[in-house]
Amino acid sequence: MRTVEVLLDEEADLAVREAWRRLADAGLPSQARHRSPTNSPHLTLASCPELTAPIRWELAEVAAALPLPVRFTGVVRFERPTSVLAWGLDLDSALAGLHDRVWDAVASDSPPETLNPLHAPAHWSPHVTLGRSRRAGAFADRRVPELLPAPPLSVRLTTLRSYDTETGALEVLEPRP
Repeated sequence: MRTVEVLLDEEADLAVREAWRRLADAGLPSQARHRSPTNSPHLTLASCPELTAPIRWELAEVAAALPLPVRFTGVVRFERPTSVLAWGLDLDSALAGLHDRVWDAVASDSPPETLNPLHAPAHWSPHVTLGRSRRAGAFADRRVPELLPAPPLSVRLTTLRSYDTETGALEVLEPRP
């Protein structure tokens, strides 16, 4: 599978990494434990089996729309099928529009059954993962949010990229010249 993700500006990246560190220091599941050089704070927009030429064409237009200002909304938790602790993002019209364009691009040239339904516009919850665990309720303690720094007030989504889950390769998706 290939993900389509967007990276955060430097200040937001550093804030997320600080949250990762604090969770790890407290002995909680944290993205800081993933030592791969490809591990960086990001927002996943969609995934698909491959980035075909038509998908790439559309994603180049999306890349041209960056940077995009967004706002963190605070701590969110998910239990599906893993426990996830994250900072949510405000799904304003600009972010929704960016996501819709990415979804339309991957859906235009991928078999529908290969697309993650949680990335579909009606189900997508924009968030930047801080920690993840297979243990149900891993972040249920009410004090967990107190461990975290405050998320930055303003954030810019800066770079569109794709991660190949089979090879581990990263690719920056550039705008068309």
